[in-house]
Amino acid sequence: MDDATRWIELDGAVNARDLGGLPTTDGRTTRRGRVLRSDNLQDLSVADVRLLLDDYALKNVIDLRSDAEVRLEGPGPLTRVPSVTVHQLSLFAERGRHTDVAADTPDAVDVDKALPWQERPNDSPEQDRSLGLYLGYLADRGDSIVAALRVMTRTDGSSLVHCAAGKDRTGVVCALALDVAGITREAIVADYAQTGERLEDVLRRLRTSDTYAADLDSRPADSHRPHAALMDKFLTRIDEEFGGTTGWLSGHGWTPDDTDALTTRLLA
Repeated sequence: MDDATRWIELDGAVNARDLGGLPTTDGRTTRRGRVLRSDNLQDLSVADVRLLLDDYALKNVIDLRSDAEVRLEGPGPLTRVPSVTVHQLSLFAERGRHTDVAADTPDAVDVDKALPWQERPNDSPEQDRSLGLYLGYLADRGDSIVAALRVMTRTDGSSLVHCAAGKDRTGVVCALALDVAGITREAIVADYAQTGERLEDVLRRLRTSDTYAADLDSRPADSHRPHAALMDKFLTRIDEEFGGTTGWLSGHGWTPDDTDALTTRLLA
């Protein structure tokens, strides 16, 4: 890992970084090697897997992709590592043809609906569409978000959260976890926006997959960029509507003990 930037250099993923080293509002920092974030893990090399196991003691993978994405992409190398548990926690409302039942028949999977962002309307500004997408995660899959944050509290090694690009779904879940732990708003927003440094590499990777290529090419590259203002607006909406992240989480079964466990796990 590059200590200056928190990037984790891997052969098979381009948007991997450690959530350690971020400042809290009371002067502490997040611990290194506790929670990692990344883009799709399908292409990890043998050396990548070894690095994650040896240098980061990886034990839990939080996979936020939809059921259809997982089926279309197939199992990644970490699913074959006995010491690693993969938690599939889709942030997509798996309804109708998106359900496990439909996915049982490969021909029944609607590729055009494999990705959450496919359902965004096209008649509003880009940030408003993205904000609606992020709020949709909260409305549709509070269960997955709570479960993902609880995985992060586990003490048996590091956790790695990812989706396809490691930007939207991963960005939202990581932002919520950091907010619970008391990380400054500026640091949360900056971490979200940091994906922009690797955006071209992320898009280049995803374009090699039939699952993602058509959607990516249907929109300008800049429409995928993680703008800091969007994450700030998203967290502000949570503050205004739910009294903050813990207020929203409490409505989905999150407890003060969960907050204590996550804070203890993440903070030095």
